[in-house]
Amino acid sequence: MSQTASRPPAATDTNSRDVDAVVVGAGLSGLYLLHRLRRQGLTVRVFEAGDGVGGTWYWNRYPGARVDVKSMDYSYSFDPDLEQDWVWTEKYPPQEELLRYLEHVADRFDLYRDIRLETRVTEASWDDSTDRWHVRTDRGDQVTAQFLVMATGCLSAAKVPEVPGLETFRGRWYHTGHWPREGVDFSGRRVGVVGTGSSGVQAIPLIAEQATELTVFQRTPNFVLPARNHPIDPEHQRSVKARYGEVREAARQSAFGIAVPAPQKSALEASPEERESRFEQIWYDEDNNLVDMLTSYTDMITSREANDTAAQYVRDRIAEIVDDPEVAAMLQPTDHPFGTKRPCLGTNYYETFNLPHVRLVDVRRDPIVEITPTGLRTAAEDFEFDALVFATGFDAMTGALTAVDIRGRDGVLLREKWAAGPRTYLGLQVAGFPNLFTITGPGSPSVLSNMMTSIEQHVEWVGDAIGDLRACGLTTIEATVEAEDAWTRHVDEVGHTTLYPTANSWYMGDNVPGKPRVFMPYIGGVGPYRQRCTDVAACGYEGFVRSAARQPAAAR
Repeated sequence: MSQTASRPPAATDTNSRDVDAVVVGAGLSGLYLLHRLRRQGLTVRVFEAGDGVGGTWYWNRYPGARVDVKSMDYSYSFDPDLEQDWVWTEKYPPQEELLRYLEHVADRFDLYRDIRLETRVTEASWDDSTDRWHVRTDRGDQVTAQFLVMATGCLSAAKVPEVPGLETFRGRWYHTGHWPREGVDFSGRRVGVVGTGSSGVQAIPLIAEQATELTVFQRTPNFVLPARNHPIDPEHQRSVKARYGEVREAARQSAFGIAVPAPQKSALEASPEERESRFEQIWYDEDNNLVDMLTSYTDMITSREANDTAAQYVRDRIAEIVDDPEVAAMLQPTDHPFGTKRPCLGTNYYETFNLPHVRLVDVRRDPIVEITPTGLRTAAEDFEFDALVFATGFDAMTGALTAVDIRGRDGVLLREKWAAGPRTYLGLQVAGFPNLFTITGPGSPSVLSNMMTSIEQHVEWVGDAIGDLRACGLTTIEATVEAEDAWTRHVDEVGHTTLYPTANSWYMGDNVPGKPRVFMPYIGGVGPYRQRCTDVAACGYEGFVRSAARQPAAAR
């Protein structure tokens, strides 16, 4: 089977101004939504800001970009033939391979004809008189739709640091979330990288291979586990495919959307020798998973004492790898429990700081003051650079939603409703915004899970909800205020039974100045969450109001 995808047509048909559903985004969620809703008989228009499909894997082309969930798990399960036909090459495939996969999906299911590329949705307003959404784009499209589905992704609104002077910089600067298609050659250049989250951890070792000088500006050290990436053994791939149904179902019922054994005992019940052996197995295992450390014992995310046994193990490994004790200390996280910021998978990350041309700067001790025409200035020092790289992440979970002017009943603006923090019912709908669905929205497992598992569950739930609505001769579905309030409280209460709120993280909105500090994802587990969504639907969509179209007033 060929794994090369044809390029999309230069332009797509935009004559249709009235459709059943508008989908915003042509990434993992948007592609499956288009396929699913079209099969249900709906007319669908997808708007995508990029000039190609792929979402996360279209935009994130930075050096070393790859997924941190195994390829055999991070793939669609909705089509058995696709599952069996596609051949993955690596345990954690790189951006290029993931983009080829998604382009292949778009070709295989003839999706491009309903996707409007290079088009950004700017406004969407609900019309109570017609029970339809009016959608506008930056290219002048004005479309009405019964349903509006935001498939904009949890990590898609790129965030540049709030540091003055960037416009004065005479060199080139880049954000990892919007990397040039043609790539960047840093050979012979002095490079500054700001940020050591997941994208920084992946990019820094490869930039170091090219740059003459590399200076890394770190605010918060992260826990980085070795990825142990490698080509996939063909026999292993055949074995997984032979039992894919079982593997997928185990993932759907798991805590994090990845099929790993459930822990059976507390870390504090285990002897120090037993814990050391378990952590060592995770650290050195060629088949390790991102969540293995978090699922090693029952209390890793609820007990600081238990969690610190794993955190200290990682800190000890950093001290062994990094030659300079001062640099090693700077790289050892001490201000947050393991996993309460998304842990990273890296390849030669810590080893990179042993190279003579690589320097680490702690911007908590020496904060960045401004970008200058020739580089960057901290409180204590001036740096000269030919290029700057911002690995500073995203306005997570809400940023891509509030960037659009979305107005529900009575003209209420979504970003104003969420001024004190996001409020949803199941992460799927917002009270006062009929027929608006948010795929992997705040209040759902989303970023705390294998995104593919969570995306498929949301797309299928939305498709079923729309199908049932139409079968019943109804027109609108809307979360009630009471259900939204109860779910928002539940998300917060469950979150605060864990260690997550003790960290300053993008899970809490801490990386965006002025953003309300709220734990946004749902940590109750993918399996229990999935069951709750299933039960809600089985009970006649409990917590939602479903209504028929309004009858026009009789002529007098």
